[in-house]
Amino acid sequence: MNPHPQQTHFLLIHNKSCCVFRDDFIAKVLPPVLVLEFIFGLLGNGLALWIFSFHLKSWKSSQIFLFNLAVADFLLIICLPFLTDNYIKKWDWKFGDIPCRLMLFMMAMNRQGSIIFLTVVAVDRYFRVVHPHHALNKISNRMAAIISCCLWVLTIGLMVPLLYNNMLIENHGAKLCGSFSICHAFRWHDAMFLLEFFLPLGIILYCSVRIVWSLRQRQMDRHAKIKRAINFIMVVAVVFIICFLPSVAVRMRIFWLLHTMGTKDCDIYSSADLAFFITLSLTYMNSMLDPLVYYFSSPSFPNFFSTLINRYLQRKAPEEPDNNNRSTSVELTGDLSAARSVSGALMANPSEPWSPSYLTPTAR
Repeated sequence: MNPHPQQTHFLLIHNKSCCVFRDDFIAKVLPPVLVLEFIFGLLGNGLALWIFSFHLKSWKSSQIFLFNLAVADFLLIICLPFLTDNYIKKWDWKFGDIPCRLMLFMMAMNRQGSIIFLTVVAVDRYFRVVHPHHALNKISNRMAAIISCCLWVLTIGLMVPLLYNNMLIENHGAKLCGSFSICHAFRWHDAMFLLEFFLPLGIILYCSVRIVWSLRQRQMDRHAKIKRAINFIMVVAVVFIICFLPSVAVRMRIFWLLHTMGTKDCDIYSSADLAFFITLSLTYMNSMLDPLVYYFSSPSFPNFFSTLINRYLQRKAPEEPDNNNRSTSVELTGDLSAARSVSGALMANPSEPWSPSYLTPTAR
């Protein structure tokens, strides 16, 4: 066996045998991807937080959960520039030990927080549609805030080891700052990475299937707008799977190789390590796409954008005397109002049971 690959990639991390790679492909390809995720994620989640903070007239429990989802996504997104710099320099961290710990902690905590609150939103939607008279639909804003705080405490507690452990490791003249090295040991962080996917996945799939089944049983899925709402419910589950399943599948493959082959020859992990970090970049895309969840799950967001459109149309009206243009504007405004009625019925009416009457604008 040629010892050179082992000398190049083999590394002891906290007395554990590990394989560490510094791939040129990652340094060239992933930074542009992370930059795009950062820009769109920052704009989407920043706008969401702005609407929540300054344009939400009254809070409901479902909107409190959405707000916490936006916070988790925003905090994750702002860590991406540091990760991008780490990739560009091929795993040679230049900011010191404490910033390394903070970055890894913030990314892990907010990735898990984003998944947890996305799952809570799915459960909240499930009870409002499938069990409209359940007591959980009537929880107060204070109780929703308490639940959110407890979930944050749980998330922080699960990721605290990343703060008090030394995460900056000497790596052949470079400073390695990473929490996903290939080590011959199953660590707490690895367990959380798998658990935070499979448990929420089961809950989200169950809630989505039950919602679709319930609407079809009531023959409500025949309405065009309800069909679009059902399609969106399925899209949420599909996006979750697309964003998280590839990295989890690759990580499980790495665990299997470690179990069967060990770390005697690090070369066998080269392609798996590259695949893992490519697929890991997809998980950050979930935080970029979550603003779509805010838009369709709460009527506050369609209301905000329709108000902007109405103001724009009103400013243009004096300049466009043509009657056809005016009637078109009125029809557009009416269509937007109808869309808000349906989306609000699907998700965000905590005090009213689900019924076919929501299909008409007068039910609002």
